[in-house]
This record gives sequence, C-alpha cells and structure tokens, in this order.
Amino acid sequence: MEPLSKDVKNNPSAKANILSQIFFWWLNPLFSIGYKRRLEEDDMYSVLPEDGSNRLGEELQSHWDHEVRKAAKELREPKLSKAIIKCYWKPYAVLGIFTVMEEAIKVIQPVFLGKLIRYFEQVEPQDTAALHEAYGYAAGLSLCTFGLAVMHHLYFYHVQRAGMKIRVAMCHIIYKKALCLSSTAMGQTTTGQIVNLLSNDVNKFDEVTIFLHYLWVGPLQAAVVTGLLWQEIGPSCLAGMAVLVFLMPLQTVFGRLFSSFR
Repeated sequence: MEPLSKDVKNNPSAKANILSQIFFWWLNPLFSIGYKRRLEEDDMYSVLPEDGSNRLGEELQSHWDHEVRKAAKELREPKLSKAIIKCYWKPYAVLGIFTVMEEAIKVIQPVFLGKLIRYFEQVEPQDTAALHEAYGYAAGLSLCTFGLAVMHHLYFYHVQRAGMKIRVAMCHIIYKKALCLSSTAMGQTTTGQIVNLLSNDVNKFDEVTIFLHYLWVGPLQAAVVTGLLWQEIGPSCLAGMAVLVFLMPLQTVFGRLFSSFR
C-alpha cells in the first residue's frame, strides 16, 4: 500500500549562494535529471516555507479582515484590492529596481552601438586613441548584453513568483470561504463558478505582476528615448512620439472591448 505522505526533496534554493541565485545554478540537478529521463512527481522539490499556501493565505486573510473592519467603520464596501496592495506592495515595489536596471541597459546599449558604428564610418584606422575608445564601446556593448540577459531573467522570475504568491493566497481564501458558505449561499453559487475562480480568474495575477511596473517605467523610458532622438534627428522625432501617444488611448479602448466581448 502506498504511503499517504511521500518524502520530498528539500528545495536547494533555500541554501543557494548569491551566484547560484543570480544564475539559477541551484536548478542544475533538476535539469540533469530531466536530460536523462522524464521528470516525475518525486523529482520535484518541496515548496519554500515563505511560498506555502497556509502562510500566504493567512497573511492575506489578516489584511482582508482588517479591511472589512475598517470598511464597516467608514460605512463603505470592503475592497479586496486594498487588502492585496497592503499585503504585497512593499516586496513588489523592490522588484522595480530590476525593471529600472533592465530598461536603463536597453537605452544605453544602442548608444554604445551607435558610437561603435560611428568609429568605423568616420575615424581613421591609424588613430590609436579612437581605437581604444572603440574597444571601450565594444566592451560596454558586451557587458550590456550580458547584464540584460541576467536582469531580464531575474526580473521575470521574481515578478512571476510574486504573482504566484498572490494567486496561491487568493486560492486559499476562496477555498476557505467556500467551506464556510451557508446552505442559502450555496444555493446561489454554483460549483462551476468556484472552480472557474480557482482555475482561470486567479491566473490573471500572474500576468498583471509582469507588466505593472511598466506603467511608471514606460513614461520615463519614453522621455529618455525622446531626448536621445532629439539629439540625433532633431524635432522630427516628435512625430513618432505623437503617433505612440495617440495609439495609447486607442489600445486602451480596444482592450476594454476585447475584455467585454470575451
């Protein structure tokens, strides 16, 4: 007879050093097993304590209870979004550092590339100082490529993990609420609605956490790019930016229409 509880492997991420965390070396043993054969359930690592459903659910539940009490005093409807923001805004805001660094590298990289191309177009090959300067631009371009690859994957890993935490906490609260529903409330709620919440709707948290930081990084990046284009081509760059500004509300309208039709 199969035992009820299986021994799971300890998650190597808990004891991984800083280099292993940056380059995801702690996943190499799992990749090695997957290269040799198909992965099975026993090959999976245990969940980190801070990612456990009980811990995440109770943490969000406490903020939700506080929001309910506060809303009762202020004679208004409680909002789940406020509880989620109060629970997760601090760790999620820290991830904005990765976004800023990644987008800064994306801006600096074309500048180095332009300087390098300009050397081959305008500078004499015998100019030693210019040659050393070109070497510096080439080194900077290589470092930008390396840094962009590291920052990009670190950012996506951590923001998707943040979205996973919110999703798991929401599933915990929904399941706990479903167990506490009265017979009258159960008559007004179908099983399909609850299943749909747990299987489809909560997955939106995985998506929103990826792009939420771009709401404030995007305008900053657009301003910097506009400044660089102004130096290169002058006022003509404003025509392209005007088209982008015009398309933003248009895309917003289309997005809302797609959501309503879907």
